[in-house]
Amino acid sequence: MVGIVVVSHSAHLAEGIVELAKLIAQDCPVAAAGGLEDGSFGTSYERIMNAIESVHGSDGVLVLMDMGSAVMTTEMVLEDLSYDDIKMVDCPVVEGAVAAAAASSGGLSLEEVLREAQGAREMRKF
Repeated sequence: MVGIVVVSHSAHLAEGIVELAKLIAQDCPVAAAGGLEDGSFGTSYERIMNAIESVHGSDGVLVLMDMGSAVMTTEMVLEDLSYDDIKMVDCPVVEGAVAAAAASSGGLSLEEVLREAQGAREMRKF
């Protein structure tokens, strides 16, 4: 299965999104990388790196970020990793994580899971 990483400035937000995604797809490898080591808001290179390593398998990893430095810090991590099967996705982080986890749990490829997450941009609530 494709691993999913949720990067947020808030540890609580990242963990909550992971919890929601696991309700939909409990067997999917999903990890949170939120906040700084001291518990404050921000993005941590080490937390992102560890989260990616914890879910990385033969099917790759999809990384979803909330905004700003979450994107920049993730880019720095990916520059230092030797994997070519990690993708960042620009999508709503909650809806995208749930869609990606469901797709991954269904056995879809990294590119297919990426497209499902991107499709969350078009999800209408009404």
